[in-house]
Amino acid sequence: MLEIVKKYVVDAHNNRLAVEIDIETFSKIEEILENYGLYHLMNDDKDSESLSLEQAKEYNERR
Repeated sequence: MLEIVKKYVVDAHNNRLAVEIDIETFSKIEEILENYGLYHLMNDDKDSESLSLEQAKEYNERR
């Protein structure tokens, strides 16, 4: 499981405005989201455009 250590940016009234995470955690989250999206593009229903395994591999190598 991915442990996410967060630091909050707050205003003068202590309202949370933003969250900060380290770059390593961000990179892992980004990879998970991209893999999730590629999976769904490859396995989408037949009525819409989807990627073949080969197309997905090519896309993954380009990023």
